[in-house]
Amino acid sequence: MVQGAHLLCRPTSHPGDDLVALVAGTMSAFGRIDILVCNAAPNPYYGPLSGIQDEQFRKVLDNNILANHWLIQLVSPQMIERRAGSIIIISSIGGLHGSAVLGAYAISKAADFQLARNLAVEFGTHNVRVNCLAPGLVKTDFARALWDNPQTLDRALSKTPLGRIGQPEDIAGAAVFLASDEASYVTGQVLVVDGGATIA
Repeated sequence: MVQGAHLLCRPTSHPGDDLVALVAGTMSAFGRIDILVCNAAPNPYYGPLSGIQDEQFRKVLDNNILANHWLIQLVSPQMIERRAGSIIIISSIGGLHGSAVLGAYAISKAADFQLARNLAVEFGTHNVRVNCLAPGLVKTDFARALWDNPQTLDRALSKTPLGRIGQPEDIAGAAVFLASDEASYVTGQVLVVDGGATIA
């Protein structure tokens, strides 16, 4: 059984103070953090990389990579001390292939894969696991522009063997697995949850 707090974070554009306050508040309420889910996904720009502004690029990298790094550094010492903990970074299948219109986002999500691998190596001797989830198209407000457009949705479904887009519960179930004792021998991995889209 997993006890203590399960912390879900969506870092903002100014994550430093917010993350410190989030961790402090969680510790005050629960006393410890057993499971950390880093779930950041801003994308202020849609188009080729040649047109992205530095400020937009930095926002994507700061929120999708650096904020995850900061939050993990705030939480991991207590996990290392207890020799127990599971860290899950929500990435994306966007990090597995190129994109003509979501380049910065894809770059940041690919970097999250490597962040998980590096930290899995660093934390492994302390029995702290670090993994990534890579969802495909999921019916969330963030992805509304993709699934709310019939043409875009049809194109996505035509390439998805299961013939549907994901639901938030699909991703939650995978996260529960990675957080649980059933995944106690899984670390540094990327679990793709995309209805088969990346293999079709």
